[in-house]
Amino acid sequence: MNSRRDFRSHRAALFDGIEEGGVRAPDSSREIHEHENDQALDSLHDRVSVLKRLTGDIHEEVENHNRMLDRMGNDMDASRGFLSGTVDKFKMVFETKSSRRMATMVASFIAVFLLIYYLTRVLVLKRNGALVDLGIVR
Repeated sequence: MNSRRDFRSHRAALFDGIEEGGVRAPDSSREIHEHENDQALDSLHDRVSVLKRLTGDIHEEVENHNRMLDRMGNDMDASRGFLSGTVDKFKMVFETKSSRRMATMVASFIAVFLLIYYLTRVLVLKRNGALVDLGIVR
């Protein structure tokens, strides 16, 4: 009789989880799997939240750069307009012969001024060097 009781206990252990419609896992392993799934789901949720914030920050940065580029483009267009107007005025000035003479005279005055400045600068440096050599200026 003892073997018959063992058979029943083994049979009960084997078919304990069977219900109508299928096999059921023991409660402890199901809870373990559900707990692991919940942890994985929480981890995934955290990662998705981080990615969402990161993409939001990237979007904001792109929008700021687009606005800055638009302003820069507008400024460049305005500068181009001013520059083309100035170039047109220079063309009108240099088209006449008297204007060319005037430009040559102005360029000559600038060249003479730079030559005089250079010569006085060299003389002053030589003079200061001589004074330092004599021990008058330190």
